[in-house]
Formats: sequence, structure tokens, C-alpha cells
Amino acid sequence: MEQAIAKLLLLLVTAGVQPPHLATVEESAVNCLAMNIYHEARSQSIAGQIAVGQVTLNRVNDDRFPNTICEVVTEGPHRPSWKGTGELIPVRHRCQFSWYCDGKSDSIRQPHIYKKIRKLANILIREGMVDITSSATHYHAYYVQPAWAKTKRRTTKIEDHIFYKWEKK
Repeated sequence: MEQAIAKLLLLLVTAGVQPPHLATVEESAVNCLAMNIYHEARSQSIAGQIAVGQVTLNRVNDDRFPNTICEVVTEGPHRPSWKGTGELIPVRHRCQFSWYCDGKSDSIRQPHIYKKIRKLANILIREGMVDITSSATHYHAYYVQPAWAKTKRRTTKIEDHIFYKWEKK
């Protein structure tokens, strides 16, 4: 199975367009992308994980979103922590990616899965691959119907997620 995944990644990388990111990417960017993929798609196939990563990167390259991976992942309103430490915490259920502001722990509970996802995040950032989402900037789980979906163009469905592109006017 791992050999098949490696072959798929190699095929996607070699067929892909050069990534818009510089080869010298900060480790924090890899960590932010890996955390997003882990929390949004860790139980999905490699295709589902790639798709979530590509949406994150597509947002970085869209001027309507922040221009770094970490800023895209953590986008949304923040407020001071009740602890009085000066730390800003995300406002619950008001961010772009649900795991980031759901009030639950963001700790890695499956390190063996995270390790594989971190390698995938590194490949997506440093080497790029064919965008299997058709330039999607949004997605949601198939079992929810967010109001914003009516304003976006559906591009594909992969695993548990439906993907959309936010067309520029």
C-alpha cells in the first residue's frame, strides 16, 4: 500500500506544475499545513489529504486570503484568553477551518499518522503536484450545507468533502 501511495505521489509531483512557493520554506509553514491536513482529513485516503492541502495552498495564492500558510490556517477573529496571559485565542466556530476554533484540544493523538501527513505537507509545499481540486478555495463535509456553498462553483467531491472555487469577478 505504501509503495502505491509513493508511486501516486511521484506521478503527481512529476506531472505537476512547479509550486508557487519558494524552495526555502520555513518549517512553521510545513507544520501549519500538516496540522490542517491532520485535523481536517487524517482518516481519509491520500487523495483526500492532498485535496485539503491544496485548498490551503490555493488560498495562499489567492489575494482574497492571507498570503502565508499559517495565516490561512489560523484566519478568523481572535480574542484575549481568559487566563490573562496576553495570548489571543480563536473565537469559537468563527474560523476558516473548524478544528482550529472548535474549543477542542489540537494535540496530535496519532503521531504515526501525523508523521506521514507531515511528509505529504512537505511535498505539497516544496515540490507541488497536479491540483486535484481544480483550484478549489473552499470545501465542506458532504453532510453539511453551508450557506456560502451557493455562492461558489463546485469543482469536485473527494472522500467526505465537496470542493468549490471562489470565482474572481
